[in-house]
Amino acid sequence: MRLIIDTGKGGVGKTSVSVATAKRCADMGYRTIIMSTDAAHSVADSMDIELTGEITNILPNLDALEIDIVHEMKIRWNDIQAYISEFMESQGITGLSAEEMAILPGMELIAALMYVIDFDKHDRYDVVIMDTAPTAETLRLLSFPDVSSWYAEKLFKIMKKMLSIARFTVGKLIDIPLPSAAVLTSIEKLKNLMGEAKGILEDPKKTSVRLVVNPEKMVISETKRAYSYLSLYNKNVECLIINRVYPEGIEGDFFKSKYEEQAKYMEYIHQVFDPMKMLVAYQRPSELVGWDALSNLADDL
Repeated sequence: MRLIIDTGKGGVGKTSVSVATAKRCADMGYRTIIMSTDAAHSVADSMDIELTGEITNILPNLDALEIDIVHEMKIRWNDIQAYISEFMESQGITGLSAEEMAILPGMELIAALMYVIDFDKHDRYDVVIMDTAPTAETLRLLSFPDVSSWYAEKLFKIMKKMLSIARFTVGKLIDIPLPSAAVLTSIEKLKNLMGEAKGILEDPKKTSVRLVVNPEKMVISETKRAYSYLSLYNKNVECLIINRVYPEGIEGDFFKSKYEEQAKYMEYIHQVFDPMKMLVAYQRPSELVGWDALSNLADDL
């Protein structure tokens, strides 16, 4: 399995790049899935189709998934969600509010990583393309196994011992529900899975990151920071995709001015990121929605 993670500043065109790459991989005969981890899903919009929280076949060799965290909580962590909802209700938070608050920060990232583990174990796909939220969220995704494992390792054993005592002492005197053995087992299983995810993310033969950038000052600055962070986390940055570049010879004063401005930043990009592999995708005259437009983008990449 090959995992490709496309990331970059919001608005640079990550989703279009991800979907175009997925379509081309499928056309080449690779079993491919594109998976969106962004809470503001736009993969379905890019393909001009409807998607649900289930894996959906789109074309031959191409599946798609937009992660629905409410659905994932019910099928993966029902014990944990039920306990947190019960705890919230014991504090006076009832109904739908308690269920919503049971969805903890970072659960979308965990769900994405669990899909990756499953795909890797069962050899279900040749290529998994992850369309992520903007840069900061992607860095959280890539560092999450390290962070979660540290907390679990340090706190889980202590919490388990304390709860076994509390259940027979103060647990009978207070109205706050204590987590059951099933809840603790689910948390421990989650900890072990994060160790597997770490192994996949740090294996350069399996995982690579592609940075999507536009030739603009603010975007380049954020991309530089992202590259530094990814290097610190020992992640394999495969290439830089320079998107929405105005082609040479473009006519009109406005477009010529834009081309000259971009040319200056293109030179700067090469100074900063050489000798990294760089791919260039040109600005299109119309929005990238539907397979014809996405296939043209794939030709550039």
